[in-house]
Amino acid sequence: MSEEQRSHIRDQDIGVEMRESFMSYAMSTIVSRALPDVRDGMKPVHRRILYGMSELGMAPDKPFKKSARIVGEVMGKYHPHGDSSIYEAMVRMAQDFSMRYMLVEGQGNFGSVDGDFAAAMRYTEARLSKIAMELLRDINKETVNFIPNYDGEEQEPEVLPSRFPNLLVNGTTGIAVGMATNIPPHNLTEVIEGVQALIRDPDLTPIDLMEYIKGPDFPTAGYVLGREGIRQAYTTGRGSVTMRARAEIEETGNKARIIVHELPYQVIKARLVEKIAELVREKKIDGITDLRDESDRNGMRIVIELRRDVNPNVVLNNLYKQTAMQSTFGINMLAIVNKEPKVLNLKEVLFYYLQHQIEVIRRRTEYDLKKAEARAHILQGLRIALDHLDEVIALIRASQSDEEARNGLMERFGLSFDQAQAILDMRLRRLTGLEREKLEQEYNELIQKIAEYKAILGDEQLVLQIINEELEEIKTRFGDERRTEITIGDNEILDEDLIPRDDVVITMTHTGYVKRLPVSTYRSQKRGGRGVVGMDTKDDDFIEHLFISNTHHYLLFFTNKGRVFRLKAYEIPDLSRTARGTPIINLIQIEQGETINAVIPVEAFEPNQYLFFATRAGIVKKTPLDDYANIRKVGLIAISLREDDDLIGVKLTDGEREIVMGTSEGMSIRFSEKDVRSMGRSATGVKGIQLDDNDKVIDMDVVDPDRDVLIVTSKGYGKRTPVAEYRTQTRGGKGIKTLNVTDKNGPIVSLKVVRDDEDLMIMTSSGTLIRTSMSGINTMGRITQGVKLINIKEEDFVATVARAPKSEDSDETDEENGQGEPDGQAE
Repeated sequence: MSEEQRSHIRDQDIGVEMRESFMSYAMSTIVSRALPDVRDGMKPVHRRILYGMSELGMAPDKPFKKSARIVGEVMGKYHPHGDSSIYEAMVRMAQDFSMRYMLVEGQGNFGSVDGDFAAAMRYTEARLSKIAMELLRDINKETVNFIPNYDGEEQEPEVLPSRFPNLLVNGTTGIAVGMATNIPPHNLTEVIEGVQALIRDPDLTPIDLMEYIKGPDFPTAGYVLGREGIRQAYTTGRGSVTMRARAEIEETGNKARIIVHELPYQVIKARLVEKIAELVREKKIDGITDLRDESDRNGMRIVIELRRDVNPNVVLNNLYKQTAMQSTFGINMLAIVNKEPKVLNLKEVLFYYLQHQIEVIRRRTEYDLKKAEARAHILQGLRIALDHLDEVIALIRASQSDEEARNGLMERFGLSFDQAQAILDMRLRRLTGLEREKLEQEYNELIQKIAEYKAILGDEQLVLQIINEELEEIKTRFGDERRTEITIGDNEILDEDLIPRDDVVITMTHTGYVKRLPVSTYRSQKRGGRGVVGMDTKDDDFIEHLFISNTHHYLLFFTNKGRVFRLKAYEIPDLSRTARGTPIINLIQIEQGETINAVIPVEAFEPNQYLFFATRAGIVKKTPLDDYANIRKVGLIAISLREDDDLIGVKLTDGEREIVMGTSEGMSIRFSEKDVRSMGRSATGVKGIQLDDNDKVIDMDVVDPDRDVLIVTSKGYGKRTPVAEYRTQTRGGKGIKTLNVTDKNGPIVSLKVVRDDEDLMIMTSSGTLIRTSMSGINTMGRITQGVKLINIKEEDFVATVARAPKSEDSDETDEENGQGEPDGQAE
C-alpha cells in the first residue's frame, strides 16, 4: 500500500461507526420513506406518484394511462426503489375499501376486500381522481419548495399544497426504525369544519374540536365502540379504538340468522369467513348451521344461519369475541414536523396544517402579484406607445436593427427593456380602437388585482378568510355523510360534562332500528310544505316511536318479557336524517324473541310520577318512577309476569289519570288509576279487567277527554269512537263492548287514544304497509263493526298498528287504502 493510500486511512471505533451509520440510516427511513408529512399527509412515495401523474397530464378529464407507464415515470425520475413498492402504493390509493377518499381512479382489477391482489401493472390503467387535484392545485405557482431528485436531474416538490387536511382525512400507516405511525381516516366534512372552527377560535382545545370531529370514519363503515379511546388519541396523540362489524339478526320463521353488512377497517372478508368456518369445525362456536358469502356489486352480505334452539345474541357476541368482526385500531398520530418526527394531538395536526395553508396562500398571492405587476408593467409601456404612436412608428422605421429600435424607445420614452421589446413585438391589429379599449380594460383590472393581492399579503385575517372559503368549497364538492357509527362502549365511563345539552328527536322503527337527530332536522314548515324524510326504512318497516328528548335525559326501554333497560339519549347514535338507524340489540342486551313494547323518556326519576303497566292477561300495576332509578347494563325486572303472560304497554302518569284497556273479543274498560294502589318494582300487579276464556288484552292507553278511541281489527276493519262513550267503571270488572266482533271483521288487534293530526300505520303479517290520515277514519258508535281500512287477503291479517307523525301526503292515500262507508251497524 502506497503512502498516499495510507494517508486516507483513519482509525475508527467500530461501535461508534455502527451507531453513526445506523442513525443515519434510521433518520433516512424516518424522514424520507416511512412517515407522512404533517402538512400534506403524504409519504414520499405517494407524493411522488401524484406529482408524476400530474406531470404526465393524467387529470380526471383525460384518458386513463397504463399503470406500468406511471410506475416507470415515477421510478425513473423520483423514486429510486423497486417498481412493486410504487405500484402497491398506487393501488392502495385506488381502493375504495382502503382510502376514505380515493386519490387515484383505477380501471381494471385493483384488488378486493377479500384480499385479492391487483392485476399486474401492465393490465391496469389509472388517472388522478378529482379530489387528488385539490392536493396538487396551485403547485405551479411557487406555493411549495422544490428539491432535486435522487440524481439531481429533476426537481420534485418537498410537500404538496394540499388544499384539504389529507393526513386526517385519509389517514396513513407506516413503520420506520424504532417508531411507527397509524392514523385512521376521518370524514372530510368533519375535519374541514374542525379547521374552520380553529380559524374562528385559535384557543380551542382538542376536546373542543371533538364537537366537530367526532372520531375516525372508516371506508368500510362499521361501528366504533366508545369515545374514550378517541378522546385519549385526540388529546395525547396515542389511543386505541374498538371497531365492530355491522351485523343484524333476522328472524326467519322459527329460526334466526346473522347478516353481516360491514366489516372493521382492514379486515379481509375471505379470511374472516374462513376463521368462522374453522371455529365451527373446532366446535368453539356452537349453533351455526350454514355460512354463505352473498356479497355482490350492491354491497357486502355474509349470511350465518343458526340452529333454532340457540340464542342469536350469544352467537353474535362469540363472533365478536373470537373473530375479526371486532378488532382494535391503535392510533399513533406520529408525523414529520419541520423534518423531525413528532407525536401530535388533534389540535396540533390541524394547527400545522393551517400554518401550511397560510404559507401556501401567501406564496400563491406573491406569485400572482409578481405576475400581475409584470403584466401591468408591459401594458403601461404599450399605453405609452399608443399615446405616441406616430413618433414610435417613425423611430422604428428609422432604426437599422431591433437593438437600435429598442434602445431608441428606451431612451426616448424612458421605457424598460421588457416594455420596449413588447412594443416591438406588438402586432398591427393592436392599433385598432377596439384592441386599445381591451388593453385599457385589462390594465385597469390588473391595477385592481394588484391592490387586492397587496391587501391580502398585509392582513392575515384576509388570508384566513380565503382558506376558510376554499375549504368550504371543497367541503361542498366532496363532503359526504359519516359512514362509521360511534356507539357507547361496554365498559366506558363518560364525562357527561363534555356532552352538550341539546334537544334531540329520538326515532325507533317497528323492527328495532333506533337513532337520534337534532331537533332542527325537523324544521318548522309552512302549511302545504312537503316535509322532510325522517328515516330511510325498508319497505316492511316504519317509525313506531318518535319523541323529543334531551341528550342528558334517560330513555327506558320496556320489553314484552317485563324487563326494562336504560340508556342516556346521547348513547343513541347521532346519525344523518336519512340513515336507517342502529339495531337496538347492539345497544341493549335483549334476548331472542324479546321485543321493545314501550319507550319512555325521563328527565329525572321523580317520586310523584308513576309507570303504569298492563299485561296480556289483564293484570295492571302502578309503580313509582324512582324505583327504576338504578338499572344495570343487563336490564332489570320491571314487572313480575305470570307464566304465559306478556307486557303489552307502559305509560308514564302522574297518578291522577284514567286508563282504557281493550280486549281481542271486543270488550273494553275505562277506570281511574287511583283504583290501582302503588306497588313495588317486582310486584305482579292486580286485575285490571276480567277476561272471558280465550280472550286477552291487546292494548292500553291513557284517556284524554278531547280525543277518540281508535279500534282496528285483524281483518283490516276499524273505527273511531269519542272517549265520552266509554263510561268510567271500577277496575277489575268485565267492562263494556267497544266493537261488535264478527267473523267478517275479526278480533281486535289495537286500541289507541288518537287525535286528528296524526297518521295511522297498519302492517299485515305478509308485510303490506299502509299509512293513512287519522282524520279520514269514520267516527261511529261503540258497538259497530267499523269500516274497512285496508284490503286484506284471506290468509293475511293485521299484525301491527301504530300512530305516526302526520305526513303531508297521507290524506292523498285515504281513498286507495280502502276508506268507505260503514260496513255494519249495531245489532
